[in-house]
Amino acid sequence: MKVISVFGSSAPQPGSLAFDEARLVGRLLAEAGFAVATGGYSGTMTAVSQGAAEAGGHVIGVTSAQIEQYRPLGPNAWVHEEIRYPTLRERLLHLVTQNDGMITLPGGIGTLSEMALAWSFLQVGEIPVRPFAMLGALWPQTIRTFFDPLYIKPEHMALLYFADSPATAVAHMLQTDRP
Repeated sequence: MKVISVFGSSAPQPGSLAFDEARLVGRLLAEAGFAVATGGYSGTMTAVSQGAAEAGGHVIGVTSAQIEQYRPLGPNAWVHEEIRYPTLRERLLHLVTQNDGMITLPGGIGTLSEMALAWSFLQVGEIPVRPFAMLGALWPQTIRTFFDPLYIKPEHMALLYFADSPATAVAHMLQTDRP
């Protein structure tokens, strides 16, 4: 089964627009036949996990002892398979490298680091090219602010797909003939 890593914030609460959108991403991924991998904890990680589990999908939570020292909680209730690492670095590398595609939801510093590492690894060939979708208005704005053609080549910008809905993000994961 192909695995899609979904990066996102731990902050959104049930009933919020961000939580509901992440839950829909999880459901649509499961309905498309994908397993989902998230950081395994709260916020959009719970939402994606819940949506996938409710649709009969397989949910992988990639957790870290180091994170649990900072924020003492275990994996969310929807995780079917926990992959646990001692450090945040190992967790991050797993989420970025052990997948068949990636979706980045809105988030903070942790989400930004996941997105940037994934993009960098795609750019230099550390991981083979695969679908990489950025969902939500935050990402085009962030990348537009950051983009300078002196530093980022058009072919590296083309590694990112800006999705305007959960459906378009998931549809992009089904495209195997392009990044």
